[in-house]
Amino acid sequence: MKVELDAVGKGRREHALPVTSAVFESGRVTLVAAETEQRPTVLGLIASGRMRPDTGRVAIDGRSAAARLRRRVALVDAPEVSEPEPNVTLAGVAAEELMFAGRRSDPIAVRRWLDEHALGEAASVPVSNVDPADRVRALWELAVLRNGIEGLVLVSPDRHGGPPAAWWAIAEDFAARGLAVLVIAGQASQSVLVERAAVVERAGESKRSDETPGIAGRPRLRRFTAPSKGGRA
Repeated sequence: MKVELDAVGKGRREHALPVTSAVFESGRVTLVAAETEQRPTVLGLIASGRMRPDTGRVAIDGRSAAARLRRRVALVDAPEVSEPEPNVTLAGVAAEELMFAGRRSDPIAVRRWLDEHALGEAASVPVSNVDPADRVRALWELAVLRNGIEGLVLVSPDRHGGPPAAWWAIAEDFAARGLAVLVIAGQASQSVLVERAAVVERAGESKRSDETPGIAGRPRLRRFTAPSKGGRA
C-alpha cells in the first residue's frame, strides 16, 4: 500500500495546515514535522482519509479513494479525535479496542492480551500515566487488530514526553511487519531523530570501511518534512 499526499492544505490561507507533501508506504516509516496545537491532528485526519483537504490531493495506490483509505489506515492517538480519555485505565482502553475489533473483551481476555504484550503491570494505570513508549506500542497493537488495517498514522507522540528514539524504534518494528507507518511529530523530535540517523550512518560506514571498503551505507531514517509557516493555527 502506498499513500501519497500531494500539496495538501487546509483552512483559509492554509492556516490550519500549510501546503504539505509526503508519502508513506508498506514496510516503511515516514516522519513529517508539523508544529502548533492543531496542525498535526489536521494532517493526521487528511492522511488517514478522515478529512478532505482544501488544496491538493490524497491518493492510495494511485487513486483518490477516501473511504478505502479510512478502512485501511488507522489514526492513532490524535488529540481531540482518537486519543483515549486520560483517566481511563490501560485495561479499559484495551477492553474497548478489543470489542471494536470483534475480540473477546471481558476482564480475563483483557488481562491475557496485556500479559501477552508485556503490559500487564500497567493494566490499572490511567493511560495518561503509562510510559510513553508503552502507550504507543499498546495503541498500535490494538489498532492493527481491526480488520483490514494496513497502515498507521501516529499523531504527536512527543507530547507525552520520553526520548523520540523510543517511539521511533516501535514505528520501525511495525514497518518491519509490513505496515505503512506515518509519524507526525514536532521539529525538535525531527532534529533528534535526524542526528540519531546520522550517528548510526557514520558508525555503519566506519564498520563497513573496515570489512568491505567502498560500500556506501544508508541512513535508517526515511523522512519527508513539512515545516510549518508562522504561528499557531
